[in-house]
Amino acid sequence: RILIYGAGVIGSFYASRFAKAGLDVTIRQEAALKELQGHGLWYRGKTRTHKVEVKTISELKPNDRYQFIFLTVRENQVEEALEDISRNESPNVVTMVNTIKPYGRWEKICGKGRILPAFPGAGGCIEGGILDAQLLPRAIQPTTFGEIGEERAAEEALAYIFRKSHIPYQIVPEMHHWQISHLGVIIPLADAYYQSRHPEKICANEKLMTLTAYRMKKNLKWIAQKGMLCPAKLYMIKDMPTGMLAGVLSR
Repeated sequence: RILIYGAGVIGSFYASRFAKAGLDVTIRQEAALKELQGHGLWYRGKTRTHKVEVKTISELKPNDRYQFIFLTVRENQVEEALEDISRNESPNVVTMVNTIKPYGRWEKICGKGRILPAFPGAGGCIEGGILDAQLLPRAIQPTTFGEIGEERAAEEALAYIFRKSHIPYQIVPEMHHWQISHLGVIIPLADAYYQSRHPEKICANEKLMTLTAYRMKKNLKWIAQKGMLCPAKLYMIKDMPTGMLAGVLSR
């Protein structure tokens, strides 16, 4: 049994993939509850829209046990959500949240050993009540989760869920390091878009692409010096000549 806690883009996307794979999926959502109950979860496919049936709840009861709770809320909503989850007996909370904060504080809220840190490998939007989202290429960013210490059964069960749902995934030894490394790549890219007057044509701006490549390499070198660079493929980007990396980014 899987609970998706939060029905934004990421929560709706994983809920639709899990449900389509035949898994037992429930969505906990207050804001969009009536819409989900009345119309179901719709997502846009390659040629038409599809509907998947999911169960919905507005309240997580203490004895309502799920094998995994996927927490898919914004970072500023995490602690309030974990307070709610702390009163529930489900053993595993998969935090699919973009954060560079250590996970110890979250464990203190919901209980030691329950947090399984992760990061989504998808993106998109919801327009007119229809989810329009897709997986990112495996080479760019698969769904990522950290090693779960000695909890091999939970790790294997989580991997099974992704395989059954045809979602590419990777397991990294230290999720906190991965989040910091991810930020080292993303911030220069975001800065480039904000600095460009024509973001849709950014790939043609050779000067800005070179500056972005320089900033990215600088970030990754600093992170590597701290012993936190993860995954290993980022070492290739760190050591790539700036001009070559600018060309790769342009493509």
